[in-house]
Amino acid sequence: MAENTDVVVIGGGYAGVMAANRLTRRDDVTVTLINPRRTFVERIRLHQLVGGSDDAVVDYREVLGERVRLVTDTVTRIDMAGRRVSLASGGTVGYGYLIYAVGSGSADPAVPGAAEFAYPIATFEEAERLRPALDAAPATAAVTVVGAGPTGIETAAELAEEGRAVTLVCGGVLGPYLHPRGRRSVAKRLATLGVTVLEGPDTKVTAVARDAVRLSGGRELPSAVTIWTAGFGVPDLAARSGLSTDALGRLLTDETLTSVDDTRILAAGDSAAPSDLPLRMSCQAAIPLGARAADTVLSRLAGERPSPLNQAFAGQCISLGRRAGIFQFAHRYDVALWFHIDGGPGARLKEFICQNIVKHLAGEARKPGSYGLHRVSGGTKRQQQLRAKRDDAPATAERAAA
Repeated sequence: MAENTDVVVIGGGYAGVMAANRLTRRDDVTVTLINPRRTFVERIRLHQLVGGSDDAVVDYREVLGERVRLVTDTVTRIDMAGRRVSLASGGTVGYGYLIYAVGSGSADPAVPGAAEFAYPIATFEEAERLRPALDAAPATAAVTVVGAGPTGIETAAELAEEGRAVTLVCGGVLGPYLHPRGRRSVAKRLATLGVTVLEGPDTKVTAVARDAVRLSGGRELPSAVTIWTAGFGVPDLAARSGLSTDALGRLLTDETLTSVDDTRILAAGDSAAPSDLPLRMSCQAAIPLGARAADTVLSRLAGERPSPLNQAFAGQCISLGRRAGIFQFAHRYDVALWFHIDGGPGARLKEFICQNIVKHLAGEARKPGSYGLHRVSGGTKRQQQLRAKRDDAPATAERAAA
């Protein structure tokens, strides 16, 4: 009789759910998913939760396989030597393999006053706290959104479409990922919605007060509600547990997503730093990474050599309220192309993608192993980056020793 293997997945987001579902391909694998919430959060819809057009949650019964045991708790420590994790409730769970998929959240803002007076929205709980603050503010009150990445753009558009007076403070360029043509399209839509967009080097936020935001150029903006979307951070669980991480706290792995410290620990999603060359934090990367991490475990159990990471990107989609959006196409190695789809078709494509992400997870729950997008080749760019990193290592060591 084959020996059973216990696999624990920490984190029930896009990467964790994909990994957990995929692991049930083998009957001799028992999968436990540990997550602090009882429902799956559609993080790509949190701006809709803020705007009131969606609740941004899905019942785990819709996306999680029947053979996956869900434990609603928080992991406080990973014991590598004992192969077990400690829970906030006081218990422990043992593992044969561990997949670290804790995701990301809001970065700790170093700007004075931001932690006290600004509302981050990187997590479900943060978005929930913001909604009552918006409801309590007069409809004409000034709302400032700090950060002009996808989350900032989507939140600004969503609230402006409600009739709010929104200022989007970029701290640099609007939509840094976008091609200039795509950026012009987004700017045009935001202008139509009445969003005031502040770009350039003088738009870095230097302080946040209860009713104002100060910029590096000396300007002070009145702000009844300030929303902070600038940057992401990751939980410090890996570092606290003695595992090697990058500067941001992501778990350092090789190209099979295996920890550099322990072959029984793997990482996936926003909290993974394969070869210290992490992918863009996104749902688009998280789901394939979850599948890849699961496949590495399954390969090892089968006595096979795991395949290395070879991630392909399609681009970036951004909603601009409920009636418009943009899909910015990109090279497979994640650099924006000139081509994009915007307006109403862009909004419909964005919604189609959001719905299909849940369908991908549900499909893997029903038929483990059916997902295959992580096998689409990302081309040779990553291999080139890895070679350049290896070639640079001796030179860096020589400079450090000099």
